Amino acid sequence: MIGSVCVFCGSNAGNDPRFAEAARAFGELLAKEGIALVYGGGHVGLMGIIADAVLANGGKAIGVIPRALWDREVGHRGLTELHIVETMHERKAMMASLADAFVALPGGLGTLEEIFEVWTWAQLGIHAKPLGFLDVAGFYGPLMEFLDRAVDGGFIRAQHRATAIVDSAAEALLRRLASYEAPHVEKWIGAGET
Repeated sequence: MIGSVCVFCGSNAGNDPRFAEAARAFGELLAKEGIALVYGGGHVGLMGIIADAVLANGGKAIGVIPRALWDREVGHRGLTELHIVETMHERKAMMASLADAFVALPGGLGTLEEIFEVWTWAQLGIHAKPLGFLDVAGFYGPLMEFLDRAVDGGFIRAQHRATAIVDSAAEALLRRLASYEAPHVEKWIGAGET
């Protein structure tokens, strides 16, 4: 059962209004399903949109933000819980510990870095939590094509590539995350296999 989802998404809203609408709808869905949002604690961009949607629909929104960003006044001041930490590393570790699953909505470098880090952790056997991409308006299609090329090129094992769940429908993505069964992964892998 999934009680909380860590969402990685843009601190900007993007140029396509479908991105903001998807963030709003995903926040509403999390609240309706009784699933807590864990996220980066910001009030800007898609981050703020999803948190506001969760809160407006009676859900629980948990933010984790580094002090430097809080001091720059990008932190959300109306969350259910807010954790102010010292570093980005602490932020990511706390977000991961608070979440039962991970989802990437559209975003930039930070979003990609965060979802790829938790994906790598799963590959290494550090956790067995499901992760997925909400593919809004085909946003993640080219990335998935690249990852398939990396499999074909021998840089990613097919079973590791397959652990990421990709769906364009939020409800279906949540269902698939909830039914995820982690494959057996050795806690240590040999050189050249990351």
